[in-house]
Amino acid sequence: RYAQEYLGIRRVLIADWDLHHGNGTQHSFESDSSILYFSTHQYPYYPGSGAFDEVGKGKGKGFTVNVPLTVGYGDGEYVGIYEKVLKPVALEFKPEMILVSAGFDICAGDPLGGMAVTPTGFAGLIRTIMDIAETCCGGKVVCTLEGGYDLNGQRESVKQVLREMVGARKTDPAELLGSADEMILGRVLDRVRGIHRPYWKNL
Repeated sequence: RYAQEYLGIRRVLIADWDLHHGNGTQHSFESDSSILYFSTHQYPYYPGSGAFDEVGKGKGKGFTVNVPLTVGYGDGEYVGIYEKVLKPVALEFKPEMILVSAGFDICAGDPLGGMAVTPTGFAGLIRTIMDIAETCCGGKVVCTLEGGYDLNGQRESVKQVLREMVGARKTDPAELLGSADEMILGRVLDRVRGIHRPYWKNL
């Protein structure tokens, strides 16, 4: 809201890869078509929200994209979702700024989560987001550090994200996508596309 009211930003993309669904973020913007909220999260899990069919309300219908996941998703599956769902939707939305809810509790070995993303996987996720930002909004990306309970995994993962952001590393998402379980990824992509194609022609 600050960006919109004081910086002249009209359209904002919020990408949320934290383990938990951002129910507060969704509730704050679910009726607003100027904010695209995209969330991948472990489900069912606290706080219990974020089902596929939660797509926004009123004028904001279609501008909330939830991708709830069971346990075990790793680098290839996460990057695949960001490349094949977030990227086409975001390029159609054309954000003028991207905010990232950067939770590291999807890291492999996190004691609270059941996901398997490695530091390289996080590098791939931020690279996809940075590619979107370079195309749409001159590279405007702001990351906010959220959860993460395996300190070693979080340290290394944050380090790789920062390396991408300062240009010290350039990960190729396509290489990570090659490691995805195509059957598992395909089921998720089919479900999301089936729900959101009425709102986004790029899907």
